[in-house]
Amino acid sequence: MEIILVVSICLIIVFLLLIKPVLKKMNRTKMIKKVFSEKWENILKKNFILYSKMPEVLKIDLKNKIKIFISEKIFIGCQGLEITDEIRVLIAGQACTLLLNRKTNYYPKLKTIYIYPTAYFSRQRFDIGGVIAEKEIVSLGESWNSGELVLAWDSAEHGAINMYDGKNVVYHEFAHQLDQEDGVADGAPILKNRSSYVSWALVLSAEYDNLIKKKKHRRKTILNKYGATNPAEFFAVASEAFFEKPNQLNKKKPELYNELQAYYQVNPIEWKN
Repeated sequence: MEIILVVSICLIIVFLLLIKPVLKKMNRTKMIKKVFSEKWENILKKNFILYSKMPEVLKIDLKNKIKIFISEKIFIGCQGLEITDEIRVLIAGQACTLLLNRKTNYYPKLKTIYIYPTAYFSRQRFDIGGVIAEKEIVSLGESWNSGELVLAWDSAEHGAINMYDGKNVVYHEFAHQLDQEDGVADGAPILKNRSSYVSWALVLSAEYDNLIKKKKHRRKTILNKYGATNPAEFFAVASEAFFEKPNQLNKKKPELYNELQAYYQVNPIEWKN
């Protein structure tokens, strides 16, 4: 009797594992067919400035991805923040901009997005000479490999409205999610071809070292110097610049721009002209 029970449980587990991707595919097909509401469209037009610059084919792609993203992710407000359509659509819009024009599994590890009204305190671990220490720091966002992502809403909203300052917390944290898809936050997301990793490593490591030097000598750079923290932060910072300052990034660092363009499969320079 116990053997039959164990076998039955195993069969149920196998069935659930097999049916899950089928149900997910069915849901995504359903979401794509669903009409993108006028209310959501107006939110994008009014508050996500980059959306108005995109060609029509990418606008359609973005709206389809937004519908799927919102249907699959859980949004939770913190410190009394009420989750509204504006919050969902603007965060999803910016997150899905990083997925445009290519096949995607919509940040598969991410389950829950926690939204604070503004900057919040988070406890971070630091390695100081081999000794692990903890302290509280003020944060605008965090990305975890365990299925959670945290954002400060006022910063996320500002990033959608201001597309020229080179800073966007949503792009930054969701770039981390892309980086973490292979299980390691090392500044190298899953690239389309194996051969692409060679040029990616050469270009990004060189630019990372260059940013470290510029930070050390307090020299000006188009990239946020926070990117000198580690390769993962460099990729996130470079992604911000790619979408927010494409012309400047291409002019100052064409090889870096080309690597990011090959990865993201879009050319934001065309959107801003």
